[in-house]
Amino acid sequence: MKADYLIAGVDIGGSHITTGLIDMNDIKLLKETVIRRRLNSQGSAEEILKVWIETLKDVIAQSPVEITKIGFAMPGPFDYEKGICRIKGFNKYEALYEMNIRNILSEALQLEPENILFRNDAEAFLDGELLGGAAKGFLHAIGITLGTGLGSSISHNGITVDAELSVTNYQGEIIEEFVSTRGLLRTYKELTGKMLKEAKQISDRYETDIDARKTFSIFSQDLSWFLQKFISQENPDVLVIGGNIINSWDLFMNDVIKHLEFTVTKMPVIVKALLGEDAALIGGACNFQDQAVHIEK
Repeated sequence: MKADYLIAGVDIGGSHITTGLIDMNDIKLLKETVIRRRLNSQGSAEEILKVWIETLKDVIAQSPVEITKIGFAMPGPFDYEKGICRIKGFNKYEALYEMNIRNILSEALQLEPENILFRNDAEAFLDGELLGGAAKGFLHAIGITLGTGLGSSISHNGITVDAELSVTNYQGEIIEEFVSTRGLLRTYKELTGKMLKEAKQISDRYETDIDARKTFSIFSQDLSWFLQKFISQENPDVLVIGGNIINSWDLFMNDVIKHLEFTVTKMPVIVKALLGEDAALIGGACNFQDQAVHIEK
């Protein structure tokens, strides 16, 4: 196996880093190489980078061949071309603001800077699902990720890009403040006065807590509004939905689909993501696909 055909894919989340080796011969994640570590995204730059670098060194050490390339799925705002962090005002990774992450990692890992590439995490997610997941075989697709924030992406005829719709104006704020984990937590607090730590706590109470049910009902209304606009704008054949909140799929998606059936002229196929975090790892590595392998889409 050539070294260029094994690439390290990396997914940077709001509270974790996940990495694994991607076999670019058949665009496949080598599951036995995956490492996932939690971190404090509100910590110092030194703390964050220490976890990133140690995790990357560990995944590279597992490879049977030399790893020369790393592809990141990275949340924004981020200068993906230059590798400079622009995250500010999002309560995560702010200590990295204006730092050139590519140069720091290049020096720490002894890799050429041009062999460390970055792309938006929602974009990487959709590309991964198109290549080997729920959207495989579709040429016109949109994707969203429902997690700490709201990610959105578009793919038409093999070209996948970040849709950057999380800042869409909604009720005097941005839609991400409603359609996300923090949106769920805020709604539940407004209904009960209780501030929970994660969305799973709300879903766990669904059967016994009327306010938990109201929270997901409001969430489905907000999500329906957003998806109606997104679908009408792009007219896709398929919509892929990923992110941690899809673990509660049955608590909100039936209402969303019913709403869309009344408001969307051409209803796309709506599918739950199949690959989980694997999609972002694959999509991150596929930043190198032009050099590594030709992919027919």
